[in-house]
Amino acid sequence: MSTLEIKGLRAAVGDKEILKGIDLTVRSGEVHAIMGPNGAGKSTLSAVIMGKPGYTVLGGTVTLDGEDMLALPTWQRAVRGLHLVMQYPTEVPGVHVDEVLVEALAARGRDTAALAGIIDAEARRINFDPELVTRALNVDLSGGEKKRNETLQLGVLEPRIAILDELDSGLDIDALRDCARRVEAATHENNLGVLAITHYVRLLEELKPDVVHILSDGRIVKTGGSELADTLERDGYAAFV
Repeated sequence: MSTLEIKGLRAAVGDKEILKGIDLTVRSGEVHAIMGPNGAGKSTLSAVIMGKPGYTVLGGTVTLDGEDMLALPTWQRAVRGLHLVMQYPTEVPGVHVDEVLVEALAARGRDTAALAGIIDAEARRINFDPELVTRALNVDLSGGEKKRNETLQLGVLEPRIAILDELDSGLDIDALRDCARRVEAATHENNLGVLAITHYVRLLEELKPDVVHILSDGRIVKTGGSELADTLERDGYAAFV
């Protein structure tokens, strides 16, 4: 069992404070959804958890199983078990997906002998062409293919906690269903804990949230069950902003 615990997290970009005291705990097997209007700090939260450059932590802690994540570089946070599915996956010319996964698994001390078969099984599970893993990472892929590629990596690496930064952004309904169902399955098969950042309830129809948090102006202003997402769909954010 793993626990991602965030306490009193404050962070800024330049002179502007974006996160103003976030308290959040995600455990193995749980799905937590973060919803909120544009500019609320949702993507900033994912960036700070993973250590993206350009953000200054002003206070608070982020720990995974008691270990201070803020003290580690991004790659070590990933090795420890944090995984980010990016809103805008990066294109990396000259580096193939399977090569990335070989290095990632080796850094985790895991055997790569059966990797080709694992990749093939994961690709077929989400209707992703297995031949695309031998191409440069995300180069010349459609938006849906890039998100399937991100989901494939999550399936192969089997992290402890996954942060989904708008997994549903730019996806058609079939790609959304394939990716969301694979992540949902991982919560049962591998006890994956999920922090899903989204604007839309349609993601949560496939990725069943245990808890929904509303983020506004850098603070969590409301927490509830899945019914809270239905309230947002009906009434919008006005009552919470």
